[in-house]
Amino acid sequence: MRGTERPGAPKSLALALLVTACLAGSAQASPIQPPAGRTFDPVVDAVVARYHLPGIAVGVIENGQVTYIATRGETVAGSGERITPRTLFKIASNSKAMTTALLGRLVDKGELAWDDPVTKYLPDFRMSDPWVTKHMRVGDLLTHSSGLPEGGGDLMLWPEPNAFTRQDIIHGLRYIKPGYSFRSQYQYDNLLYVVAGEVAAAAGGAPYEELMHREVFQPLGLSRCQVGTWNREQVGNVAQPHYRKDGQNLPMRQDGAVIPAITSDPAGGIRCDLTDMLSWARNWLTPTPAQLKWLSSTQREVLQSPHMLIPVSNQRRAWDHSHVMAYGYGWRMADVDGTWVVWHTGTLGGMYSMLALLPDRRSGFVFMINGEAEDARTVLGEVLTKHFTAPDGGHGVAWYADALDHDAAQRPAAARPPDTDAATAVAPTGFAWSGRYRDPWFGEITLCPRGDRVEWASRKSPHMHGTVKHLDARYLVHWDDPAVDLDAWLDPHAGSPPTLTMAKLDPEGDFSSDYEDLHFERIGDCP
Repeated sequence: MRGTERPGAPKSLALALLVTACLAGSAQASPIQPPAGRTFDPVVDAVVARYHLPGIAVGVIENGQVTYIATRGETVAGSGERITPRTLFKIASNSKAMTTALLGRLVDKGELAWDDPVTKYLPDFRMSDPWVTKHMRVGDLLTHSSGLPEGGGDLMLWPEPNAFTRQDIIHGLRYIKPGYSFRSQYQYDNLLYVVAGEVAAAAGGAPYEELMHREVFQPLGLSRCQVGTWNREQVGNVAQPHYRKDGQNLPMRQDGAVIPAITSDPAGGIRCDLTDMLSWARNWLTPTPAQLKWLSSTQREVLQSPHMLIPVSNQRRAWDHSHVMAYGYGWRMADVDGTWVVWHTGTLGGMYSMLALLPDRRSGFVFMINGEAEDARTVLGEVLTKHFTAPDGGHGVAWYADALDHDAAQRPAAARPPDTDAATAVAPTGFAWSGRYRDPWFGEITLCPRGDRVEWASRKSPHMHGTVKHLDARYLVHWDDPAVDLDAWLDPHAGSPPTLTMAKLDPEGDFSSDYEDLHFERIGDCP
């Protein structure tokens, strides 16, 4: 749902997609002309058909050359506007590698050092533990090993748009309780990439979005990539996210005429097209002399070297024969069938992406999808990766898709979300917990009568409003906006003052819905 995935879990294995593109010696993008005859059409068509995707753009690089480009579907289902290699997609967490490249540029220029304390640039930065605050380095922001629980604080980022600012995040971090000790393990988070963007702004002397255009997009000729505020009609050709309901792909949260800068930009707010993503990938696989001046070999190695180990899932061991998995600075990496693969994925409310690099083979791929496509991404990523790592031993789309379906069917009942068809709306007269409540990092909510229902509503996150229902002697919140995704249990606790806690209905649901980190105290009556 958000800009992250759980790579150690079975459904997030997708071996990330390698991206290619053409950069001339001047580091400007040149037209991509794949050689005739190379096709992955049967693979792409099978994935589109199996998962009923609204649209997709795919590119493959082999030995430094773009050998395949394909697009399918529409920017908005039913619109007739076809996706092309110049269609913009949300790349979500693939933005992280661009943020770390920006930081690497500042290190090359002597404006920043990886071992600098974060408080050197952001004096107000605080974690819940003062010792961690003092010892948090710039590099620590990037490795998902800070002690923040998985997805901790993500409700300040998504669903978007919302009113949380980057300063709200820097302030709120001090109230999020750690899930483990500093630097001891990998737990994916997004908030510290937002902090990293603010470190870049402080060191570079300009807002993050301005620096990204100046230091990354322009030097690499990524002319279509967008971040910050931009005009949709002037830019044109922008894919919209979709969710699937009753056998249809339905657009969700479509862009207005002006796309605003968002708080989450450094963690997952960049949009690019296939052509630019291939150029971005090729910059890593076959850098030109101009690109090596743009970012030194030293910093390239720092970004794509292991900094924190990631647990290797049983599925990854079985499918990919992986022994080691790690996180660098904005990149994941693992051995796959004896080949080193560097990649990342992106997930953001109806859009999925993957970018993978096989550096030793100067090869890779990238794809972007404008629909709900977690399994589709896993399957397509696996098949494309096997083209390079096990060309005679991999399986096809149907095999991997069936395997995922089988695993889902074996999920224990206790790990499945409950059937909510029998849930009934709570009558305001029978609800004893109405009032205004506050969590120290998420802020204020109201739990108040609205006509014949009780409404849960957030002051700073307007899409988070829903109806309180009753199911099996327990309360739940059903969100009015289907794009909010995961409904939540709501558990009141008597006391002085009364408190509320929450949890995902689906125990294995998207960790960015971090309801478990919320602890509301009652602060007053309903307005």
